[in-house]
Amino acid sequence: MSQNKLWGGRFTQPTDKFVEEFTASIDFDKRLYHQDIRGSVAHARMLGRQGIIPQQDVEQIVHGLKDILAQIEAGQFDFSVGLEDIHMNIEARLSQKIGEAGKRLHTGRSRNDQVALDIRLYLRDEIVEVVAYLDMLIDSLLEQAEKNLEVVMPGFTHLQSAQPILFSHHMLAYVEMFKRDKGRMDDCLKRVNVLPLGAGALAGTTFPIDRKYVAEQLDFPAVTRNSLDSVSDRDFALEFIAASSILMMHLSRLSEELIIWSTSAFRFVDLSDGFCTGSSIMPQKKNPDVPELVRGKTGRVYGNLMALLTVMKALPLAYNKDMQEDKEPLFDTIDTVKGSLKIFADMIREMRVNSSSMGRAAGQGFSTATDVADYLVRKGLPFRDAHEAVGKAVAYCVENEMDIIDLSLAEWQLFSPHFSDDIFAAITVEASVNARDVIGGTARNRVEDEIRRCREGK
Repeated sequence: MSQNKLWGGRFTQPTDKFVEEFTASIDFDKRLYHQDIRGSVAHARMLGRQGIIPQQDVEQIVHGLKDILAQIEAGQFDFSVGLEDIHMNIEARLSQKIGEAGKRLHTGRSRNDQVALDIRLYLRDEIVEVVAYLDMLIDSLLEQAEKNLEVVMPGFTHLQSAQPILFSHHMLAYVEMFKRDKGRMDDCLKRVNVLPLGAGALAGTTFPIDRKYVAEQLDFPAVTRNSLDSVSDRDFALEFIAASSILMMHLSRLSEELIIWSTSAFRFVDLSDGFCTGSSIMPQKKNPDVPELVRGKTGRVYGNLMALLTVMKALPLAYNKDMQEDKEPLFDTIDTVKGSLKIFADMIREMRVNSSSMGRAAGQGFSTATDVADYLVRKGLPFRDAHEAVGKAVAYCVENEMDIIDLSLAEWQLFSPHFSDDIFAAITVEASVNARDVIGGTARNRVEDEIRRCREGK
């Protein structure tokens, strides 16, 4: 047993074959190979610098680790389930390559602080990529807003036509959401970017290690302050998945709108053929599979958050084997978020906006009724009285199967004597959009200003 397992000295019987397979994590944590090797190189150099191991051993260790990295990246490294995880696979191969010097690498550290380091290094790199993909999506939304500055569409509440708005204004609403998602990722990165190595299994080490030196080697601006906490919590991973859940919720909302807008009943947008599929039986179908799938994958990320919260909710300090279950939900979330963002950025950029369909819809459903109420207020009527008068006019239109734009002046005056000929100019879609103040400016000016500010990174 001791010859087969790096930790086997205390054991007299071999591990059950199924237990070995059940407890191994190499099938999924092998993606941490680059981070594991990078962390080991920094640790070895620190051990040599501190005189804990001979400098010649450090040189052999670093050279051997670089060779192993090249083998893994070339697909020439055979991962062993019997060696359980990425850490033991690499360390065992290192000892095979360079002999006794390789056995000195693990001095002053535990797999507990080693895996905490690997995950932080990995997640740090992935957050940077997620932010880059968010920038791509934001840029695609801004491009659509810039190309369609004059396009008017119906704004909705309760999925009912509410007021005419600019399509660009609608796109910029999602820009604001994804900018906040970027902020959450940037803030999460601050808590991820802390060095845990040096905590040992739970209580540090008796060797005179230099954690600040290792932190400098690995570009960590800070080190953890409590050894128990360093190895026993995954709140930084939970925070990332929570931020990812909010991000996916925003993508899902946009997905829902694109799905609705691309139907034959709306025809607001046309999604590129490259992002849609057909039906095996209905030749006319063009299905918006990408937004539908992203909408579905949102539940997957929510599930990952619940899974890891449940794993962590009752664990006593410090490390427990339960925490091996942190990686699959984290890795799956990373892959899902990055894939969803990339495909959405490309899809939005290639999306075509049907301005005529949007414009026609913007004038339907009594969408300018609020503007009529405002018109009466400017004529001196209290708002509640104006609201009631316009409500009665809408009821009249419903009963007579007409829209408010079809009412004659005489019909308008049935509901209030304050109506005059200028009502017809006030109820157009263009007048509605142009006259309305949208949080500090007219709709068009506000949209142009927001696009400029986003381009300038403000």
